[in-house]
Amino acid sequence: FSRFLQILLDAMSQLFFSLSVSMGIMITYGSYVKNDVNLNKATNQIEIFDTGIAILAGLMIIPAVFAFSGGNPEMLNAGPSLMFITLPKVFASMGIGTGAGILFFVLVLLAALTSAVSLMETSVSTFMDELHWSRKKATSIMGVSMVLLGSLSSLGYGPLANVTVIGMQFLDFFDFLTNSVMMPIAAIASCILVSRVIGVDRIADEVTLNGAPFRRRKVFNAMIRFLCPFFAAIILISSIASAFGWISM
Repeated sequence: FSRFLQILLDAMSQLFFSLSVSMGIMITYGSYVKNDVNLNKATNQIEIFDTGIAILAGLMIIPAVFAFSGGNPEMLNAGPSLMFITLPKVFASMGIGTGAGILFFVLVLLAALTSAVSLMETSVSTFMDELHWSRKKATSIMGVSMVLLGSLSSLGYGPLANVTVIGMQFLDFFDFLTNSVMMPIAAIASCILVSRVIGVDRIADEVTLNGAPFRRRKVFNAMIRFLCPFFAAIILISSIASAFGWISM
């Protein structure tokens, strides 16, 4: 049961990251959406493509890692380090491993850059609106901050490998801090904001702005008020307890 619970919690944590939930990206990008966009269709497309890509990635990566690691559970549960430790070993064992590895990490670089742009826009737009900074100033400060924190992550499995935070390398710690702590807290706060402050009726007005029906209104209402805060709280509590060794998962 504990193993199933761990997989379920890991899947929910990955869901937060994969859909960019509670990172401000959806809110920031949503502010640029035109009124004629059908939010129902856009949501369906995100659900289908995100789930499809996740399934394909799992079908490709998990069997390969299992085969080349000999079923070593430590490698299979490597987390973020899987990309930088285990996968290079997989590429090294392939006939075209060098070319495939280069192509893979180039694509990873492009994915990281596009994600960095979306994450930066959230903070930049906030600084511009709340502190009245210029876009250049806000972008420069955020860029420097991202380079500094990113450098710690990249050096965590190199020169700074002996430096750990609560037993984690820098990359694993930042992943834990953002995915398992900050994002659930932001999710709970977002649910309270939408359900108690903004109100579900105003959300429904936005969805139906172009005449499209809001067929998921009852489901959305129940999830935003009860289910989402509940599961986000479970992720937060269990992740912190597991990180500090209070529970074993």
